Amino acid sequence: MDGTEGNAGQPGPAERSHRSSVSSVGARAADVLVYLADDSVVPLAVENLASLGAHELHRAVREVLQLPDIALDVFALWLVSPLLEVQLKPKHQPYKLGRQWPELLLRFTDAPDDDVAMDEPSLQFRRNVFFPKRRELQIHDEEVLRLLYEEAKGNVLAARYPCDVEDCEALGALVCRVQLGPYQPSQPVAHTLREKLDSFLPAHLCKRGHSFFAALRGRGTKAGTGEQGLLDAYRQVKEAVSSDSGQEATLGTHYRAYLLKCHELPFYGCAFFHGEVDKPTQGFLHRGGRKPVVVAISLEGVHVIDSREKHVLLGLRFQELSWDHTSPEEEEPVLWLEFDGDSEGTPINRLLKIYSKQAELMSSLIEYCIELSQAAEPAAPQESGSGHPAAPGSLPPPTQRPKLRRQGSVVCSRIQHLSTIDYVEDGKGIKRVKPKRTTSFFSRQLSMGQGTYTVVQPTDSLEQG
Repeated sequence: MDGTEGNAGQPGPAERSHRSSVSSVGARAADVLVYLADDSVVPLAVENLASLGAHELHRAVREVLQLPDIALDVFALWLVSPLLEVQLKPKHQPYKLGRQWPELLLRFTDAPDDDVAMDEPSLQFRRNVFFPKRRELQIHDEEVLRLLYEEAKGNVLAARYPCDVEDCEALGALVCRVQLGPYQPSQPVAHTLREKLDSFLPAHLCKRGHSFFAALRGRGTKAGTGEQGLLDAYRQVKEAVSSDSGQEATLGTHYRAYLLKCHELPFYGCAFFHGEVDKPTQGFLHRGGRKPVVVAISLEGVHVIDSREKHVLLGLRFQELSWDHTSPEEEEPVLWLEFDGDSEGTPINRLLKIYSKQAELMSSLIEYCIELSQAAEPAAPQESGSGHPAAPGSLPPPTQRPKLRRQGSVVCSRIQHLSTIDYVEDGKGIKRVKPKRTTSFFSRQLSMGQGTYTVVQPTDSLEQG
């Protein structure tokens, strides 16, 4: 298996329950349970399950849910457990992959043997990682929008999508609108929000006695009492009205508003992977160590997210990086990311080392996303239901990264929290820049002329090691 065949990543909403997707298996027939993003179940009675392809089960789910043709591109089938997530290609046979699950866990995770023996995947109908964000804007079917909304909401609440407090309040307010209806000053809304706060905000913002703002004040946010911030945002949710009927807009309007807000997050729609990075050395004894990270890879680039602090450590578009992976015998597999930097104003090359048993999968996914991007550039996107991964032509050409809206945003890179190796090249060899640094020895990057990443040449002002 490689990144073009399936994407193994970090578990998220699947952790809500431990469940199986095959309730009974006989010689000819089986009851298959396919889980949706809202934890509801689509039961399917199928024959010859062992030889059934993912594309056949995908079609069966679409028929039961009565989804339009665009759903063929929007969604994919995933095998998901608390230990591993794998997006399936149409040719995959879910039952056979399920039987091989322990082998996949041993290959791509560090799970203890006891956990591997007990783990069992469920079959889930989720967003296709190869479906471009811009095509979501063309979707009008309310059920498709609802499924995308439910999945995005789950990722926000599980903090897989790190968000600033202001964004959490805005997104939580839209959830309030969907679940509670339009804001009514006469209703005891504050009490409802207080009792169900974790339904609207990520858990790490709900650590409070009766107020989540104790956790927020430490992040430089505005002061408030109780659920006031969420309540204020709920009041401000706009109620769109149809110009023809004069009636209140459907829920699809609010689903779309939620997705549009999520589109501002650079890692929306990513596949997630486990890993670790070196910490910068600190103190007199130069203590370092490692920190756990999540590597989020999408059609647009790579983001390294601090698993504990819930903020971005590094965000790169594919045009800004070079990469490779290594899997030496008796050593940990490593994904290497190389990118431009500076040392006291002098241009250098930076190299980040990500330790992960999923390095091979991440490298393959990066390569495939770049292939899709390059194939898409000559042609305009096509609105067709040709199957997934999304057909070449569905990805827009690279656009300028939007400016950060606020200082200290959780989506802003924090290079100072990473330990990188920094180098320049003099044409004869590699020269290290103190305190630690390397050069562009990776050939894997966007084609010449398309990327902005460049090999840095040394100058007399650089300190050499």
